[in-house]
Amino acid sequence: MQTSFLTVPAYAVLPFVMILAGIAILPLTVPALWERNRNKAIFVGILATPVAVWLLARGPAYLWNVGCEYFSFVCVGGALFVVTGGIYLGGDLRASPRNNTLVLGIGAVLASLLGTTGASMLLIGLLLRTNSQRRHTSHIPFFFILLVSNAGGLLTPLGDPPLFLGFLRGVPFHWTLRLFPIWLVAVGYLLGVFYWLDRRAWAREAAADVERSASQVVPFSLQGRLNLLWLVVVVLSLFLPSPVREAAMIAAAAASFTLGSRVGRKRNGFTFAPMTEVVVLFAGIFVTVAPALALLEQKGSALGLVKPWQFFAASGVLSGLLDNAPTYLAFLTAGQSTASALGLPANVAGVPGSYLAAISAGAVLMGANTYIGNSPNFMVKSMAESAGYRMPSFARYAMMAIAVLLPVYLATALLVALY
Repeated sequence: MQTSFLTVPAYAVLPFVMILAGIAILPLTVPALWERNRNKAIFVGILATPVAVWLLARGPAYLWNVGCEYFSFVCVGGALFVVTGGIYLGGDLRASPRNNTLVLGIGAVLASLLGTTGASMLLIGLLLRTNSQRRHTSHIPFFFILLVSNAGGLLTPLGDPPLFLGFLRGVPFHWTLRLFPIWLVAVGYLLGVFYWLDRRAWAREAAADVERSASQVVPFSLQGRLNLLWLVVVVLSLFLPSPVREAAMIAAAAASFTLGSRVGRKRNGFTFAPMTEVVVLFAGIFVTVAPALALLEQKGSALGLVKPWQFFAASGVLSGLLDNAPTYLAFLTAGQSTASALGLPANVAGVPGSYLAAISAGAVLMGANTYIGNSPNFMVKSMAESAGYRMPSFARYAMMAIAVLLPVYLATALLVALY
């Protein structure tokens, strides 16, 4: 989407920065106020309304395009949320390192098919129940966030919100499959490290706890099977043109919610509150990011980012500190500006393939660096703590994630130059 008609001063990006800062800080400083979606809507409305009025005056067609992208984004996220919310995966496995690694590996694959949020919500309950008899388990939800809630979603636009935004901006649906080598390195490495750590933790468990885990095995059960059909409809809808695509997704979500069994939703504790939060916050993000995108389009080449590894590092660092979806958009625009200034072949969505690979990998992989880098991170943290698991503090989690993922980052910085 071209924003070259917008000439904006630097301070026009303040509403965008303030929204992202609010998302990062307010849940930690005023959690009682922030937890109410009405307060989030008030906060977003105060910051986004002046920008929306400005856009309406300067470029109503651009504001319309922003609204269309936002609607598509909400439709795919909402449809996946509603459909997977009706699928309950029951059971309690023997809490062995092999079984835990297998669940994480399956989750990493499902993340690119169901989205990181869908895969996380589907499998986290099973993994927490499986390991509830053990004592040395704090590493388990931590690695679940790294693998299922983030790295696993690298292969398709369904996998992670930034990749879907890229799809809306012209990245071919199948292009992200080219990131498989990076996905394989990240997922393979993390599964290996997890298995090694879990074996050490398993060896420290009391014999009585190990015996209890083995004696309390519950067979798999799947409730809400009809939702699998609607899930296929949602995935296939991505290949339809807009607005048929969005209409099909809405129809599938409505059918899932009204025709499917209520048992799965009840056992999942399904509510619309998490999706309402996404709808509210991203309404403000989509509007207020316009001035930032305009500045990056006009001055992106002045950032000094010319190498793929530089785009990977810059987009990744900000994805961990802020939210990875708008960060992806910002650096995609910066990459377009840089490619134009340097005369580089812009063969995918207006950027060189190496830039796009770097930005995509940075947004998805480094979204795992903090609890706020990607929306499922905090959800998994909250569910694990509610189930009695000890989770690291915000700062400790960030240090642990960066330390564990550093080899992945170094390998990815080399790989992105090959695209």
